[in-house]
Formats: sequence, structure tokens, C-alpha cells
Amino acid sequence: MVEEDLPSVIEIENISYPNPWQLSSFKGEIENRPISNPYVIIYRPLEKIIGYIIYWHIKNEVQISNIAISPDYRQLGVGEGVLRNILLEMRHKRAEFVFLEVRPSNLAARRLYEKLGFTILGLRKGYYRNPSEDAIVMGKSLSQ
Repeated sequence: MVEEDLPSVIEIENISYPNPWQLSSFKGEIENRPISNPYVIIYRPLEKIIGYIIYWHIKNEVQISNIAISPDYRQLGVGEGVLRNILLEMRHKRAEFVFLEVRPSNLAARRLYEKLGFTILGLRKGYYRNPSEDAIVMGKSLSQ
């Protein structure tokens, strides 16, 4: 992800979430390399950004901060493929654990994370706003 990608990223973000990240948050992720790893997902035949993922890799842990796929490309395995590749790459880089937060109401994301082997670790009370909702903290060991 580079600054030129941000109009497409913001469009996907705004469609995907009730409380979207601001432009400054995405710029901050781009500027915070090598800790932050912001990537766009490009559909090559059209050279079109169809999604993005941002994760942090610090020592032996990975935090998936944000992921979204454009509605026209959901339910096609794009998100799953990207996550599988990131998990494999992080395992090769000797990361031991990956975690994320997800809204309890985001059933599609929860099913995907469970399919990939994530388990519920706990709750963060009042984590989300607009609408207010707790966050389910999920994690997965990469050392298996």
C-alpha cells in the first residue's frame, strides 16, 4: 500500500465498516514500516484494488489490524487466500502467534477466522463504537 492507493482503500473501508478508519490512520500505517505491513489486494486483469490488509509483526507476534474486501469480490475466497498467505509467511519468519479483534456481529469474518484455526481468547468490553459493541479477541498459534 502506498499513498496513491488510499482513495480506493478508503472507498472499500467506508463501504465495509460502520465506523471506518480515517485517511490519517492509513497514512500512519504506511509511514510505520517495517512494523506495520499495509498491503493492497489487486485484481490483476483489471489492475483494480479489491481489498487490503494491515498487520503488525513485532518480534514473535502478529496483530491483524484491518482487512476488507470490496463487496463485489466477497465470498470468492479472496480474504481467505490472503490470510492463508500471510499466516504462512509469518510462520516462515518465525512468528509464533497471531491475534485480532472482530465484532461479535461480524459472523462472516468470525466463520473465516474459525475455519483458519483461530480460537476465542476473550473479550474487549466496549471496544467498538458506532454501534457500540464488544470485541472478540481471537488468536492462533503459528508454531504448530
